[in-house]
Amino acid sequence: MYTFKKSLGQHFLKDENVCKKIVAALQQCSFTNLLEIGPGGGALTKYLLAIPGIDFKAVELDSEKVDYLMNNFPGLEEKIIHKNFLDIKKPFEEKFTIIGNFPYNISTQILFKMLEWKSDIECAVGMFQKEVAQRIVAKEGSKVYGITSVLTQAFFDIEYLFEVSEHSFQPPPKVKSAVIRLRSKTEYAPIRSEDSLFKLVKAAFNQRRKTLRNAAKDLFDTTILQTELFNKRAEQLSVQQFAELTFVMK
Repeated sequence: MYTFKKSLGQHFLKDENVCKKIVAALQQCSFTNLLEIGPGGGALTKYLLAIPGIDFKAVELDSEKVDYLMNNFPGLEEKIIHKNFLDIKKPFEEKFTIIGNFPYNISTQILFKMLEWKSDIECAVGMFQKEVAQRIVAKEGSKVYGITSVLTQAFFDIEYLFEVSEHSFQPPPKVKSAVIRLRSKTEYAPIRSEDSLFKLVKAAFNQRRKTLRNAAKDLFDTTILQTELFNKRAEQLSVQQFAELTFVMK
């Protein structure tokens, strides 16, 4: 049939019940344009092609998998983008939804690409390594709350849907997996600019053991740094508080 390429982080779903649960979670979103990232052997694709009334595309880097998909799913003709997802331009002119069993070795990069396209993405349902999924949904006060938590939650409402056993894949990964759903927020917390938010969050969490006063001291005037909030560490600040701080940055 096909080979599994470790270099591409390939672990393909084989559990039909899990596939159906993922597609059911997707269909709770409203969409007309759908992009699948990394269809691989087509475990999800066969269900996605059956969804009526949508414009469907799939992006796949592996030439062997592209050939396999084309041979086994005639409906995919002219719907496959044979590239690395991280290198493609926006696949639709209108708003779209994303689904995928994301390659774990680039899943965080996929998430940041989605943040670049946030104004065009209505919904996303994705399989991540469990620890990554937990970081994305973590709230302030959690030890795993960090850069991806704040930046993703600033623009998306996120739900941790369910976990998936390693035995649901071929070959089985050495980690647990989890599926999350992201829905574009209708209203963001006001920020001075995206660049300010990204710069602040990265500075704060890159030295997460330090108080904000020390970790982000180069971003604020001395008088601002004396306020009570700067006694806290990054993991103690909510997304809303990070957003508010952008307005008093240098």
